[in-house]
Amino acid sequence: MNERQPVRRPGGRSARVGAQVHQAVTDLIGERGYGNFTVGEVAARAGVADSSIYRRWGSLEALLSEVALTRLNAQSPMPDTGSLAGDLRTYAAQVAREITGPDGPAVLHLAVALSGSGELGRQAGADLRSERTRQMQVMLDRAHARGEQAPDALDVLDHVLAPMYIRVLFGMVPLTPDYVDGLVGRLLDRAL
Repeated sequence: MNERQPVRRPGGRSARVGAQVHQAVTDLIGERGYGNFTVGEVAARAGVADSSIYRRWGSLEALLSEVALTRLNAQSPMPDTGSLAGDLRTYAAQVAREITGPDGPAVLHLAVALSGSGELGRQAGADLRSERTRQMQVMLDRAHARGEQAPDALDVLDHVLAPMYIRVLFGMVPLTPDYVDGLVGRLLDRAL
């Protein structure tokens, strides 16, 4: 007796549906803002049934939290240029490209809106800060191992990321390479 087991394919239908739903949420946030659409509208935009969304995510807030975390943490690998200054400049340029890209402002607005929307939203914010801190710490630990003096991750957040996030949230773009480089330069001058 040869019973066939279902074949699970990473990146198969489940991944495709997840990507479609994430894109639908991002598009709707960009068009209407947080709180101005339903699970049914996300499902219709993604081409899936409402029940699929409820089965997989449980609620609209859980889906929104996942979208924000996934999109904001989907950063390229941490740079390793051989110097802290090079790493920070490359990292800051990557973040600037992400948050000013086609979905960047919508995802940032979503993250801010979620942070004030109850326990799940606060947890999403904490998870995002934790992941960004972890990413930065890898780069800063390498600098320390090379014998370089390095700021702490909170200083990078306060002096490099936060100003870029604020500018994008308030529509003060573009984030020019000179502006981004200046943020890193001031941080390094302050830290060293």
